[in-house]
Amino acid sequence: MEKIIVDTREKNFHLVEELESLGIEVEIKPLKVGDYIVKDVVIERKTISDFINSMLSRRLLIQIEELIQYPNRLLIIEGFEEQELYPDESLIINGKGIHPNSIRGFLLSILLKYKVPIIFTKDYKDTAKFFSVILKRKTQEMSLNANKKTLNSKERKEFILEGFPGIGPKTSKKLLENFGTLKEFINAPEEDLKKILGKKTEGIKKIIEGEYKEGLYKKD
Repeated sequence: MEKIIVDTREKNFHLVEELESLGIEVEIKPLKVGDYIVKDVVIERKTISDFINSMLSRRLLIQIEELIQYPNRLLIIEGFEEQELYPDESLIINGKGIHPNSIRGFLLSILLKYKVPIIFTKDYKDTAKFFSVILKRKTQEMSLNANKKTLNSKERKEFILEGFPGIGPKTSKKLLENFGTLKEFINAPEEDLKKILGKKTEGIKKIIEGEYKEGLYKKD
């Protein structure tokens, strides 16, 4: 059986141990994109808490943009039996609320706009089983330098705006049509933003103007 390549920054040692217990060879080395390479698939793995944190910090946008450069990519969201991804009420993180529909909208954007498949797994053992199934597929050699797709300037701007809670594809286009550039959007007076964003303006301004701090959620 072929080996799985694990990024040196990946912190889920339980998953690595589980893979080895299944008789799967693991090689740990730096990866430019993703947390794992399984056969011909580049995989980004997130626990639910890390998904929410990276969504709020917009780090996930950068990772998705890198991921879509490759034809076979996958986002795994792990731990849905242990923690709700979108509870009935808004989540409060560092004093900022995030509505469950913002999370749903972000997931739909990943799936429909950026064509990144998403798999939800129960825990690290379930994730390891998915990896095992991928390994058993017929080998399809993949060069990580081949078939890259890059976003154009317009798409990159839309992609960045959609990282803000409550901003979807339609709203991002409307904002860019109105303000022209990301710089003008960021520097726009609150009253101008309210004309398009309404009640969402306050939360978005807090993200733009707030200091960077460690989120309440921690990555495994």
